[in-house]
Amino acid sequence: MSVRRNRLLWFVYVPLAVLLVLFVVLLIIIATLDWNRFKPTINERVSQTIGRPFVIRGDIHVAWTREHRESGLASLVPWPTLEAQDIVIGNPDWAKQPQFAQLDALRFRLAPLPLLVHRVEIPTLYLVAPRIDLERDAQGRATWDFTLANSGGPSTWKLDLRSIGFDRGRIALDDASTKVNLQVTVEPLQRAIAYDEIVAQQSKDAREEASKRVGAAARATLEKGAGTERKPGGTRVPYQFAWQAEGQYQGAPAKGSGKTGAVLALEQADQPFPLQADVHIGDNHIALVGTLTDPLHLAALDIRLWFSGSSMAKLYPLTGVTLPDTPPYATEGHLKGKLKRGGSHFTYENFRGRVGGSDLSGNLAFDTGGERSKLSGEVKSQLLKFSDLAPLIGADSNAKKQQRGDATPTPSDKVLPVEPFRTDRWRAMDADVNFSAARIERDTALPINALSTHVVMDNGVLTLDPLDFDMAGGSVKSHLRLDGSRTPMAGTIKLGARHLKLKELFPTFEPMRTSFGEINGDAALEARGNSVSELLGTSSGEMKLLMNDGAISKALLETAGLNVGNIIISKLFGDRTVKINCAASDLSATNGLFQTKLFVFDTEDATIFVDGTVNFANEKLDLDVRPNSKGLRILSLRSPLYVKGTLKNPDVGVQPGPLILRGGGAVALGVLATPIAALLPLVVATKGESDNTCATVLEQMRGPSKAKPAAKPASAH
Repeated sequence: MSVRRNRLLWFVYVPLAVLLVLFVVLLIIIATLDWNRFKPTINERVSQTIGRPFVIRGDIHVAWTREHRESGLASLVPWPTLEAQDIVIGNPDWAKQPQFAQLDALRFRLAPLPLLVHRVEIPTLYLVAPRIDLERDAQGRATWDFTLANSGGPSTWKLDLRSIGFDRGRIALDDASTKVNLQVTVEPLQRAIAYDEIVAQQSKDAREEASKRVGAAARATLEKGAGTERKPGGTRVPYQFAWQAEGQYQGAPAKGSGKTGAVLALEQADQPFPLQADVHIGDNHIALVGTLTDPLHLAALDIRLWFSGSSMAKLYPLTGVTLPDTPPYATEGHLKGKLKRGGSHFTYENFRGRVGGSDLSGNLAFDTGGERSKLSGEVKSQLLKFSDLAPLIGADSNAKKQQRGDATPTPSDKVLPVEPFRTDRWRAMDADVNFSAARIERDTALPINALSTHVVMDNGVLTLDPLDFDMAGGSVKSHLRLDGSRTPMAGTIKLGARHLKLKELFPTFEPMRTSFGEINGDAALEARGNSVSELLGTSSGEMKLLMNDGAISKALLETAGLNVGNIIISKLFGDRTVKINCAASDLSATNGLFQTKLFVFDTEDATIFVDGTVNFANEKLDLDVRPNSKGLRILSLRSPLYVKGTLKNPDVGVQPGPLILRGGGAVALGVLATPIAALLPLVVATKGESDNTCATVLEQMRGPSKAKPAAKPASAH
């Protein structure tokens, strides 16, 4: 039995001993092997695979150590650490720079046991002092697009690269297609900085920048709620590197700096990579702080993001988001993003900010998938300055246009804005956004209450439906459609104003404070053109308006900015305030020429008829004003007036001779039945008050048979 047992043990232990000796010999060979002998083969194989010159010009070193983080049998097997020094990767022939990348060294550890199942597992790949030149030409060819050799079938090997580490380095980007030319340098920090410390510092710096651009109110708005808001991202990984960037972006000077972590985990969702950036591009300022997670798959971006600049429209080249022209602005919010090829999803949550003197807040989402990108969400304002809306239609001053970078100043002899709408941007993005303003303020004397609208942009067609205002105790309800997919753009607007109380519309005008008067009106216009000037200059349709029980004066019209009316009233009544029983207008428009079908002011002293045209195509005026005095009432001027000139420079004077009524006496009372009948639906009795005086005035103007009987004079005793 002992002999058999010894033979069995011999057959078991001897092969094991031989295998152990062979394994030790193999380790000795591998450990003492001159790996540099394999450089020609490695260089050739890699060059063939990537389709570019690849050269290891330095030495290759291999060191073997055990991986202490492993357990069981894997902890006994030594892992190789490979380092290749002085590596160069070439560029394609068309590139300006001969080399795509240079590295002082490439270093990584390799898990040996997964090689048995054809898996190359590399926990971390370290790039030592990388210098990378990225280039894309006008034809769209990019040096970072590699044409890999076709092996004839799917590989049985799988690469499992967990993370990438780096140290000091340089990256150059020259992109002719997007007009970007940047130089970026990366340097290690003198000490690692905790994530929370960077978040606090960047928040302070960005809010200070907002204060410089928009005013102290902007900083107060951005700081509002800062103590209770959720911090972006969050990671235990400290910041270890600083970067600097300088160059050109979309033709504008670009300069920025920031900080990052040292190792970017490519797949692990539990290892967020810290990011921080503070960048100036032209007069835009963009700052962010937060984390990036799992960039190889469904990458997650979780950052606090700040924007500020002279106009939101200037963000389009940077973000691809179509935004309107605005006054100087600053915003702060929480940006979360899911990044993937073919369609990313971003949300700008709980943002707040200032645009000129107005506040903004809300939640927005931006999706890049589909035929076009899409912006959706809700934006609110507690106080919206009316003057902050002027850049939307190019109605701000030439000085402010120059400040926000617009190159289309309004001509000195024109009033209507000529700045074209950027309809090419409308076709690049869709939108579905609800906007509301709790209060609109024109100035302290002329407040408008609230605004709400639903903005939809679909393949270049912009609709605001509804576009509603709550103002002066009444409402203005409208619908606006601009078809930017056509050239020239086609536009339609329908508007109805009801129960606008004069005493609320002009609260500081003393004669209006006790008035029960209202303004009611309707408008329906169609037009074509790519600016406000062109749209009004081609508009066709009609406009109707009634005002009852009001008052008017030169000072009031000056306050309202009504230059032509101011001159006419001062000619007729001087500087005194005049009570208006009824003001009625019925205008028809054809290709920008607005014709008065009826335009009348009924005052205590006189009934004033206005007849003629206003041509918005050339902004020329051609009106006749005929005052009819009531009995012995005294007017500053009884003679008819003419109104010539332009909207910018009106010419108002006394008619040199008797006024010949246009259209064979179109203002004769007997033929006013049709336009007066069209205005009667606007005569709405004010609930709880006396009847609208316009009802009486218009009935009297329809003719003697329609007028109410005049009161008989009292008998003399």
